[in-house]
Amino acid sequence: MKHSIYTICLTAVLSLAGSTAFAQTKGSGHADTVKALSIHDLNPVVVTGTGTYRRADNSPVAVKVIGIKELRDTHATTLEEALTRLTSNVTTHTNGMGMFVNFNGVSDDYIIILENGRRVSGDDRWNRISLSNVRRIEIYSGAASALYGSEAIAGVINIITDESREPVTATSNTRYRNNGRLDQDINVDVNAGAVSSHTSYTHHQADNWQVNHYQAFDEGDTEVLKLTGRPMSVAFRSDNIAEKLDFRINDKWSVYVRGSYYDYDTARPQAATYFTQKKNTVAKNDAEGGSSPAYTYTSKQAYTYDLNHASYLYGGGARWVPNARTHVYLDVYSDNFVSKYDYWQTADKEAYSETRKRTHYVNETLRGIFRLAGWNKLSAGAEFVQESLNSQSDNIDFETTNTYNLFAQDELQIARQLEAVVGARYTQNDNFGAAFTPNANLFFHTGGLRLRVSYAGGYRTPTLSQLYATDQAKTTSRYTLYNQSLKPEKNNFVNINAEYGNKWMNVSVSAFYNKIRDMINYRTLQQSEIDADAALTALKDEGWTTIRQRDNIDRARLCGISASLKFILPYGFTLGGGYTFTDSEAETKTLDTKTQQYVVETSPVDKSVRHVGNVLASWDKVWNSYRLNVTVNGHIQGERYSSTYGYADGFSQWDLMTRHTVELRHLVLEPGLGVENIFDKRDTAPWNSNFSTINPGRSLTLSLRMSY
Repeated sequence: MKHSIYTICLTAVLSLAGSTAFAQTKGSGHADTVKALSIHDLNPVVVTGTGTYRRADNSPVAVKVIGIKELRDTHATTLEEALTRLTSNVTTHTNGMGMFVNFNGVSDDYIIILENGRRVSGDDRWNRISLSNVRRIEIYSGAASALYGSEAIAGVINIITDESREPVTATSNTRYRNNGRLDQDINVDVNAGAVSSHTSYTHHQADNWQVNHYQAFDEGDTEVLKLTGRPMSVAFRSDNIAEKLDFRINDKWSVYVRGSYYDYDTARPQAATYFTQKKNTVAKNDAEGGSSPAYTYTSKQAYTYDLNHASYLYGGGARWVPNARTHVYLDVYSDNFVSKYDYWQTADKEAYSETRKRTHYVNETLRGIFRLAGWNKLSAGAEFVQESLNSQSDNIDFETTNTYNLFAQDELQIARQLEAVVGARYTQNDNFGAAFTPNANLFFHTGGLRLRVSYAGGYRTPTLSQLYATDQAKTTSRYTLYNQSLKPEKNNFVNINAEYGNKWMNVSVSAFYNKIRDMINYRTLQQSEIDADAALTALKDEGWTTIRQRDNIDRARLCGISASLKFILPYGFTLGGGYTFTDSEAETKTLDTKTQQYVVETSPVDKSVRHVGNVLASWDKVWNSYRLNVTVNGHIQGERYSSTYGYADGFSQWDLMTRHTVELRHLVLEPGLGVENIFDKRDTAPWNSNFSTINPGRSLTLSLRMSY
């Protein structure tokens, strides 16, 4: 195959050079004391941004780190919770239908997620990450084009796992909250000589819930409320099991194989109904001389199907270390995702399933890191990506695209206190040709002060769905066309960071500017365009009132400032927090239906939040083999803008958690008790609003973590 020959050729090239030591993160166990854990969190080892191990205070790029102690203290069991509770750069909006993530003002379409440096793909990638054995989460702001792919227009989130070297290590983490919310993580590591096994299982589930049982209809200046059975958050369950086997052949060679299976199902209420509104065109007088109402409301069945998502991943790789200066890595994997509509049985038809989307993602990456001199490290490699899509509901038989990448990044020690990192990625795509995206970083440090300046260009090709998928929304009589003439989206990202730290405190301030061009959005077609095309005219005759297509019609400018601080205080106290201000402006081309002319409207970027803050305060106390942790965590968020619904109100959520650790020789028990959403903050807006939060309210949290 073409891409296999491509990989073999690059293997030969990389094997001729020398490099520095680089390996995937392997944990060495948890710190023995609370103090050691806390101090370590101030200056952890990081790998994101350069691809090589560095202490955070010596990293030439600014990386936000969420450590293992913070994850434990806040009782976070999902990636969403960890990010929203422990950083101010990320906001999320989640229910049983999925999760929306906003990072530095833009959506998760512009974020790359990594697990131990390997890209996580698929529609449900956020839910497939298990936190049972996560050692830390590294967050890099900016288009990390050279190493990770130029489509990271917003940034990179890298989840680093902790694979134990003990003969047998097993952990189980269970958490229960109201509304049937259950989270279960199990992780087992077994090391037997040259062979290691790492197994993880994750289960999440929740019931349906609704805070306001009404939906709203506008009748002029008044609002009419009608009962609805549609829940604010849809019931679901998900399961993910993953296995990785490592084989250490000798000091120079090691190989691994891995695989995972993920399954997700919604459980929407089958008996739920809702109302549709229809305006009466003619008001007729009734027998008593009155007139008929201006609107008619009809009760309808709310749902006819549940959603099922399933994916399986398989792959493997190798590590070759011919000498102390050479490390070469090969990673190959295939990620396969399918989404189905599971229709229920009704009086006139049998139950059946329809494939909504089926995707295949193949990634082959060969990389090496070369120590060319004491002052120079070069990271270089090649990446092949193949994506394919077919959809029964969208009449897509099979579409595919291949992308070939060459990348290199050099770390240069200019002077004792001055370093530079420069890199570039060359991309060749079957549909969109070639592109070149550079990045550069300058790092100055003296004492506890660190100053960093970085620039990166981004280049994101349209997805196969954007190129080939149609969308028929019968409830709104809207028909969306595919567009095979789309152009790639591009951006320029600049970040300036100043940081100061020592053994008991760390303060960091960053300012960023991100300009995105040729953003893809929906463009409503003019009547003249429809009249000139027989196929479009036929769609209009079928009753589709709005016909639109995807197009490169938007641009966006985002700038902001982000600050974070952390203090290790006497008597077991830790205090930290962050604040992010984002100012965004999007220019969107819209059609004036009366004049049939396009106008450019200016608004904030869709789903962006201007003000976000987080607070974390904890206290630890040790009595012999018993350790107590008390943590207060707050997430404060301003208004969130939606191009469809307008602004959602700001809100704050505060949690109080306690963790009780008892060490019994080889067994560690950590029962937890806490209160989530102490002040019972809920969004009581009617259904189908732009909710500020979908939290069901104050909840008692019970958890138990066991480690062997």
